[in-house]
Amino acid sequence: MHVQTYKPLDEAEYLALEARSPVRHEYIAGDVFAMTGASIRHNIIALNIATALRTHLRGTPCRALMEGVKLYLKKERSYFYPDVMVTCESRLLELDGETQLVDSPPLIIEVLSPSTEGIDRREKLRAYRTLPSLKEYALVTQDECKLELYRRRGDIAWDIITFEPGDAVEFASVELQLPIADVYFEAGVACSG
Repeated sequence: MHVQTYKPLDEAEYLALEARSPVRHEYIAGDVFAMTGASIRHNIIALNIATALRTHLRGTPCRALMEGVKLYLKKERSYFYPDVMVTCESRLLELDGETQLVDSPPLIIEVLSPSTEGIDRREKLRAYRTLPSLKEYALVTQDECKLELYRRRGDIAWDIITFEPGDAVEFASVELQLPIADVYFEAGVACSG
């Protein structure tokens, strides 16, 4: 019998692996997890939100970014690929072809999938809330017209606001109000109020 000892990857090993890999991986304190593909509905919802944010943020120092950009959580020693996030980091105003990491987003959005919903609601919620910059974390349901928003109140408190058909989603962190029907536009989800 041959017993192999488990050895977690350090961050440099993960980043080197990720640079060569055709598959994206998230990294949590030494453990690496392959990312699954998203449904077309998932992609349309994320794109609708990112497009609205990009249009709204035009002319500001903030940028809307989509799922291919890594979020680095130094305190957690973790790297994630949020579906959508906003960054206002001044170092990202002058972009080069090598920049891959964001570490101070005020807004993160995850579109829930059956395979990742538990992780988005537990592990990512806990990890993301450790970011001092984070003001809002949104969970967007894929199969019904519903968006849950965790909004920071003070230093440690969080409010949970649920938006449903007929509502306007308010992303206070970036001063955007968006009809929830726009989130689900062409996604095949009934969203009339």
